[in-house]
Amino acid sequence: MQRVIERLLNLLAFLLSTGRPVTADEIRYTVAGYGQEGDDAFRRTFERDKDLLRRLGVPLRLAPTDAWEVEQGYVLQGEEYALPDPGLSDEERAALWLAAQVVRAGGQAPDQGVLFKLGGLPPMFGGAVLGADLGEAPGELERLFEAVTEAREVAFAYRGKPRRVRPYGLVHRRGHWYLVGPQRGESEPRAFRVDRLSELRVGSRPGAFTRPRGWRAGDAVPDTPWQAGEAATEVTVRFDPEIAWWARRQLGREAVLTEEPGGGLVARLRVASVEAFVSWMVGFEDRAEVLQPPELRQALLNHVGLP
Repeated sequence: MQRVIERLLNLLAFLLSTGRPVTADEIRYTVAGYGQEGDDAFRRTFERDKDLLRRLGVPLRLAPTDAWEVEQGYVLQGEEYALPDPGLSDEERAALWLAAQVVRAGGQAPDQGVLFKLGGLPPMFGGAVLGADLGEAPGELERLFEAVTEAREVAFAYRGKPRRVRPYGLVHRRGHWYLVGPQRGESEPRAFRVDRLSELRVGSRPGAFTRPRGWRAGDAVPDTPWQAGEAATEVTVRFDPEIAWWARRQLGREAVLTEEPGGGLVARLRVASVEAFVSWMVGFEDRAEVLQPPELRQALLNHVGLP
């Protein structure tokens, strides 16, 4: 079946690119998937392929190859079967993408190619996820919830090091679960991605610690991936009016925002992970610009291959 699909795609690409009627012999010796067959085998294969394309609604027609109409060739006009561009706005495409991710027919999210045919993904959705990656052992999340609820200490390996943590809480952020709590001998809580834990062990004694009054687990997890790190740099970015609405949703609580008269948005934020920030900025294509500092602006240009 894979070979049939590849052959049909090659045939469609050839017919759409030529812009003129082409004979069966041209197709046989030009389109990958046909040339190695004998005469009879080619005719049988080509007839099956034509029938399949027509059942799929692709109007493959015969037309003269020259003015004297001596020879007939196959022609395909894309406008005869292609859907017209629905003209969706960025907001409408974002809503469509979100709906497609949440409602999964047959347990599978739709291929992104379907959305590209409807005008493409919103530029900032390249790597966005709605699901939570629970790692190879999702049952461990249940054990961690139990440890948080009953105030039991936990031990595990994380980034190649043994850890012993007082689990204050669990937070779901950006498609991942995070365990939040201080390590033994420390007072400041840290965040550990659950799917990166291994060799988890839950203590046998409930009530082994007490959480500080008024403490919130969500405050210990950065709002954005570029905030995760040690030293941070202040960055200024400008977003064009048509994508300012989405940038505002993703910038986090610490960003300082300034509205421009034409609807653009200027944001000042702190970046600790340059790699994460650059990856995020790429999704906005040419509708966002790093104004300061020069070295981060250059890092983004280098990433996209510009001088």
